[in-house]
Amino acid sequence: MSAYHPLTEQDAISIAADIEHFFPEGASLQCREIGDGNLNLVFHISDPASGKSLIMKQALPYAKVVGESWPLTLDRGRIESEKLVLDGKLAPGLVPNVYFYDAVLALTVMEDLSDHVIMRQGLIAGNRYPRYADDISTYMAQTLFYSSDLGMNQQQKKEQVGKFINPELCKITEDLIFDDPYTDSPNNSFDEAIRDAAQALWADEELQLEVALLREKFLTQAQALLHGDLHTGSVFVTEASTKVIDPEFAFYGPIGFDIGAAIANLLLNFAGQEHWSADAAARSDFRRYLTDTVRNVWQLFASKFRALWDEHGIDRLANASSSYKELYMARLLQDTAGFAGCKIVRRIVGLSHVVDIDRIPDAAAKEKAQRLALAIGTALIRNNRNIQSIEEVIDAALSAASESA
Repeated sequence: MSAYHPLTEQDAISIAADIEHFFPEGASLQCREIGDGNLNLVFHISDPASGKSLIMKQALPYAKVVGESWPLTLDRGRIESEKLVLDGKLAPGLVPNVYFYDAVLALTVMEDLSDHVIMRQGLIAGNRYPRYADDISTYMAQTLFYSSDLGMNQQQKKEQVGKFINPELCKITEDLIFDDPYTDSPNNSFDEAIRDAAQALWADEELQLEVALLREKFLTQAQALLHGDLHTGSVFVTEASTKVIDPEFAFYGPIGFDIGAAIANLLLNFAGQEHWSADAAARSDFRRYLTDTVRNVWQLFASKFRALWDEHGIDRLANASSSYKELYMARLLQDTAGFAGCKIVRRIVGLSHVVDIDRIPDAAAKEKAQRLALAIGTALIRNNRNIQSIEEVIDAALSAASESA
C-alpha cells in the first residue's frame, strides 16, 4: 500500500493484522465501517476471540458531506494525530490513545471507545454526565494554557503555530460559521418554515457587526492551540469518563472559540428539549441540568486556567499585574459567549445541523426549537462585548425559553 487510496474494510483488516503485538497472531479479525461524519472514513476492527479492538480513521481528499467537488488536504490527518498525541500529554486520560499514524494513507490508528457513547446521543436520550463539566474544563484548561504564550516559551509557540497551520479546515469554519448564515448563501440549509428568521439574519447590520468582530478574532488571534470543533459530537462519555475526539480542525486561534463551542452545544440541546423531554416538568428539570453544566464548565475552566497561570505562568509581564489577569479572563468570557452564539446560529441555518434539533419528528416542535436556538444564539452575539458573568449567558437561554413558551 505505497500510494494513498481510500481504504476498504478488507484493507483495514490487513493493516490491523500487521500491527505488532496488538492482536493475537492469526486472529480472525472483523471490520465494519462506522463513520457518520462529513470528512473521513472510520473503521472498527475487532477480534471476538481475544476481545481486543481498535479504531482506524482515514482522512478523505474531499468533504464527504458534499463530494469530490469540495477537495480537502490530507494533512489534516497529521494535524489530528499530532494534536491527539499532544493532548494525551497535556490532559492524560481525556483523549483516546494513539497507536500510530500512517502519513501516506493519512490514517490514524487509535483506542477503541465503544464502551462510551457520543455525548450528543446521550443527551438526546436524557442521560446526565456528572463528570463532564470537570473533565472538559480540565481538558480545555490544560491544553489551552500550555499551548499559549502564558504557559509555553513564546518562540517555541511560534514554531508550533507553523506546525498547525490548517488553512483549508479553517476556511470551512470561516465560511460556514462566520459568513454563510448572514447572507443568502447556496451553502445554507434551513427549513422553509424559518425562512423569515434566516432573512432577518441577512438584513441585521447590528448583528453582522458583532459577527465581523468575532470573525476578525478567529482570523487573527493565535492565543492557543484549539481543538477547533469541540461540540458534543466530538466527545465520548460515560458517567465516569470523558474522551475528546476528532481534533482535525486544530489550529492556533482564540481560546473562547473552544469554550464557546462546548457551551453552544449544551444550549442547542436545551432548545431541542422542546421535543426530547416528555412534559413541561421534565423539560424544565433537564434544562436546569444543562444550564448548571454550562455554569460549571465556565467556572471550573476559569478556576483551573487561573490556577495554572498563577503557578506555571512563564511571562513576567503577564504575571505581574492582577488587573491584566482579570481583564484577560473577562475577555475570554465575552469571546466565549460570542463564539457560542455564532456556533448556535450556524447549526440552524447553515450547512451542517445537529440531530438534537434536526431529528425532531414533529414539524411544529422542530420549528419552535429552531426559533428558540436562534433567539439564544443571536442574543449571545449581540451582547457578547458587554457580558460580565456566565449567569448572563444562562439568562439569555432562560429568557428566550420563557418568551417562546
